[in-house]
Amino acid sequence: MSTIRLTSDLRREQILEAAKRCFALYGFAGTTTRSVAQAAGISEGLLFKHFPTKAALYTEILAEACEADPELIRLRELKPSTATLVILIREMVVHFMRATDAPDQEDAQRVRLLISSQLTDGEFARLLYDKIGDLIGPIFKASLESAIEAGDVERVEGESLNLFWFAHQVVHMIALARLPATPSLTYPSAPDFERQICQFILRGIGMSGRAINSYLDTVPPLSNAAVRIAESA
Repeated sequence: MSTIRLTSDLRREQILEAAKRCFALYGFAGTTTRSVAQAAGISEGLLFKHFPTKAALYTEILAEACEADPELIRLRELKPSTATLVILIREMVVHFMRATDAPDQEDAQRVRLLISSQLTDGEFARLLYDKIGDLIGPIFKASLESAIEAGDVERVEGESLNLFWFAHQVVHMIALARLPATPSLTYPSAPDFERQICQFILRGIGMSGRAINSYLDTVPPLSNAAVRIAESA
């Protein structure tokens, strides 16, 4: 049984490696399951045993990339706290805003792909949101509870993870408006634009003005925060 399992795992990795090459060369729209199967040296039917659709295959590649992302690893190593909650929101805002600063880059293409999915069958969007929820949801919920216990956040009625998705959707829609060569909505390009988005979201999830003023400009960058935790361990 262990040999069969290993063979299956190796085949899965073989497919993923071939898919990475195809997506890199042809993009999501230009890649087909047939081309991935050919690159992997297998039949399309065998590919479907591991990945039923192209969207499932692409989402798995993105999930692997996220799990290996040094910044995400550092974020998940942080202790739940008000500071971690602020770092999480700030990193989310920075990620989306940086993506739209370079509209032809991979991150910007993913924003487009996500919107395109939601306008059609929604499969890619559902798969991606499930992955994001699994990776980020636990640290968000734990940090939110920690911030509530510390008196920095007033509890908002309803499922706490919804607040994460509300925050995500706010930033996603701002990024969407900035994607065209001529943005569909032009925000004043003030130097504190990202900070203003963070303030809006933090207020929305129940953080007090006092806590926002105390943490937003004082919590260290993600890399420095991770170093502090390692040094205090």
